[in-house]
Parts: sequence; structure tokens; C-alpha cells
Amino acid sequence: MTPRENLLGLYRRQGYSEAPVYFELCKSLQEEFKRRYPDAESIGEHFGFPVHVVPWDPVSLPERNFDLDRYYPEGLAEGTRIDVWGVAHEPGSEAAAHMTRMHHPMKDFEELEDFENYPWPDFQNADFSHVEKGVEEAHRKGLAAYVPMAMTIWETAWYLRSMEALMMDMLEEDEKATYLLDWLTDSACYRIELYSRAGADIIALGDDIGMQDSIMMSEDMYRMWLKPRLKKVIDAAKAVKPDIIIQYHSCGYITPFISDLIEVGVDVLNPVQPECMDFAEIHAEFGGRLSFNGTIGTQTTMPFGTTDEVRETTIQNLDIAGTKGGLLCCPTHLLEPEVPWENIEAYAEACREYKPSAR
Repeated sequence: MTPRENLLGLYRRQGYSEAPVYFELCKSLQEEFKRRYPDAESIGEHFGFPVHVVPWDPVSLPERNFDLDRYYPEGLAEGTRIDVWGVAHEPGSEAAAHMTRMHHPMKDFEELEDFENYPWPDFQNADFSHVEKGVEEAHRKGLAAYVPMAMTIWETAWYLRSMEALMMDMLEEDEKATYLLDWLTDSACYRIELYSRAGADIIALGDDIGMQDSIMMSEDMYRMWLKPRLKKVIDAAKAVKPDIIIQYHSCGYITPFISDLIEVGVDVLNPVQPECMDFAEIHAEFGGRLSFNGTIGTQTTMPFGTTDEVRETTIQNLDIAGTKGGLLCCPTHLLEPEVPWENIEAYAEACREYKPSAR
């Protein structure tokens, strides 16, 4: 059984032969890996990751006239980068380089025409040639082809508009919110059809809709504005490739939304953050209809637990999922500098030593 076959069987709750290992490292931990394993080709190969990540973004986009002075009249700090959407990201500290201060180009838009005239990225004429090649490479290596499409609709929308302005648009049922969310939904549909047609095994959608102790918006607001649009995106993928696995990411507490996610076609929920969601309870209620990715806390267990606690938590969660699978047990988020390297090794060893057939 290849790592790909093992992972797909696990996610489909059809049984699996070994517990996969997966995690992401911050820059300083990547350097620590290189120091410890100078001859290793890559982190994924060394630890036996079951997926090959195929980037979602195009190799190149048609040029567009993006007037920085118009969208950022206040100016931008040195080192700020502009992403594919036109959102400006001011760099954070070296320790948390993935955290940025965002500047929102649509924050002060007042008319619908401002949105219509925005220099949107032209994905339909972009170069996505790397996708088929990436899928072929993954399958040649016996790995699952995994395309991350996080920040699918909601997050990209508020990155562009600002959360305060977008929330007000939604509360007022303003046509500006409809236009923005529909444009991003249609864009996501186009891209997810392309990835599905290329043969991707897993597509990871996601928009943070939870906070540490509560949901980010009311259930009614979610069901009015975001749920039907997420369904449209997932339906587009499954119309092309019915057996594709859709993973959905949201940090924080999102228990009230899980039934909605299942209804629209989500197959795998990530990350089931243990600081605010109990995996045993979540699995008891939803485990027959949903698989999971995550469950090992990066606010608690990974940085502050002992190696024995890391092993025990890993084994405990795999036992909860059972012999049919349904859980890629792994850290819930990027591993930050305070995580001891010994805890990373302890997690990987616990997965490698776990024998589902013996449970």
C-alpha cells in the first residue's frame, strides 16, 4: 500500500495500515532540521509525509495596472509585499514571519463601481501548467496530490475589504458584499474545477469562522452569506471528480458549524483545535460522517508538553478514531520556535509505532 492509498483509505474511513505523519515548521525549526539531518533531501521525505503539496496559485498572471497610490495612499512600510489579490502584507517579526499586518485595498470603497473596476487577478488567462505536473509527480512518488486553497471566500473577502467594513456590508445586506463574495466564489469555482480536472486527490479549502472561545459570526449570518457559496465551490469540484476529498480548515471553536460543513460536502475537518474543541466529543457526534486532520495542540501539547505527553496524546486520539481511520493525527498549526525538537520526534515516533491492526 502506497502512502497515497493509505491516506485516502484513512480519510474515507475504510481502514489504514499505518498512521501518517505530517506537520509544518517555522523558519527556525526548518533550520534545526537541516542542522540535525544535513543529508536529508527534504522534511517530507525524511519523515514520510503522505502528501505532495501542489501550489494553488498560478505560475504567472497577465499584467494588470495596480496603482499602489490609489489603493494605499498612506504608503507602505519597507519590505511589504502585495499578494495575488492586491492585499498588502507588512512583515512581522522573524520568529513569526507568517504573521503580517494587512492593509486592505477596498477598505474605503463606497460605490459598487469601485469593486467592479478593481484590477482583479485574471485567473482564466493565467499559467496553471504546474498543476498537472505536480499531480503527476505526486502519483509517481506514491503520494496524494494535495492542493491548499485556504482563504477560499470569507478570509480573502475581508483581507480585501477589512473585516469591519465587510461585516457592516453583510449586516446591511449591501450589494457590495454580494458582489465581492460572488466574485471570489466564482473565482474559486474556476480554480477548483481546474485542480480537480488535473487529478488532485485532496483540495484543502478554508476560512477561519471561529475564535478561541466562540464562533466569529451568528449561525444565521453564516448560513445566509457563506454556506451556500462554499457549497457552490465544493459542488464544482465534485462535479468534475466525484471521489475528490475536500478538507476544510478553520481555526478556533466552530462546533456549531460542523453540521453545516458536512451538509455542503466537506469530507475532512482541520484542525479540531483541542484548546477549544474536545476531539472525543466531536468524534462521538460526527465521526461517522466526517474525518479529521489535526487534534494535537500547538498552543499546549507541542510547545509545553513532555515527550511522553506528546506520545500519549497522539495515541489517545488515534484510538478515538478507531481502526477504520478518519484521523490524520498531527499538530493543529505551524510549529513555532518554542516547540522542542524532541517533541516533534516524539510525535513522529508515536505515529510510526502505532499499529491500527493491533488495537
